[in-house]
Amino acid sequence: MGLGHSRKIMSRPDPNPSPKPPPVYQVRDLGKRYGAVRVMQAISFDLAAGATVAITGPSGSGKSTLLHCLGGVDRPDEGMVAFEGQDLLSMQNESIAALRRKKIASIFQFFYLLPTLTVEENIQFPLLLKEDPPTERRRRVKEMMAAVGIEHRAHAYPSELSGGEQQRVAIARALIVSPSVVLADEPTGNLDRRNGEIVLELMQRLIHQHATALILVTHSQEAASICQQQWVMEDGRLSGNSSSRAGR
Repeated sequence: MGLGHSRKIMSRPDPNPSPKPPPVYQVRDLGKRYGAVRVMQAISFDLAAGATVAITGPSGSGKSTLLHCLGGVDRPDEGMVAFEGQDLLSMQNESIAALRRKKIASIFQFFYLLPTLTVEENIQFPLLLKEDPPTERRRRVKEMMAAVGIEHRAHAYPSELSGGEQQRVAIARALIVSPSVVLADEPTGNLDRRNGEIVLELMQRLIHQHATALILVTHSQEAASICQQQWVMEDGRLSGNSSSRAGR
């Protein structure tokens, strides 16, 4: 026989809830000119932690310029960029460089590996800039080489690697610092179809595992499909982000 009365058990609210982290990026009314040519105008969006966004559009539409402004490599002429609640545009160059070493990683079409360093040394290089202990560096490098399937090439130099292998090293180098965001500019643009597919699968898996946000600039619909959202940039304007809240 069942109980005559049932009581609904109410969960008590947490008296000390954890504060919600700020978005990785808050961008408002961003604009950029080169001489008389306006390459970006009125760009606004938020990018939440762990969100992944692909930006497509024709060549010359401002996609790479936007990445440069988000990474602090270039400065817009107008608007605001906040990175994890900090005004990126008010920072000194030294502070921006420190952010790029620790929080903002980049992956490019061309791999930009240091030719005189081995695979292991290239992946380890960002940790040297952070001055991590040697034992911790070796552990993390070994784990990352295994994650990208390149441990058997640890002592090879970039000139001895295929294009796909070089891009896997570049991905490992970008992610080894556990950045908040990866800015990727045509990461499969210099690869054949098969190696491009391998690199995309690897990026998607590792970005998810590390809970890293991603902004991916690409002409490839296949590359764009690994992201949660797809935006389009044309004539310096960004569309497809009507909610202005990526990753919600």
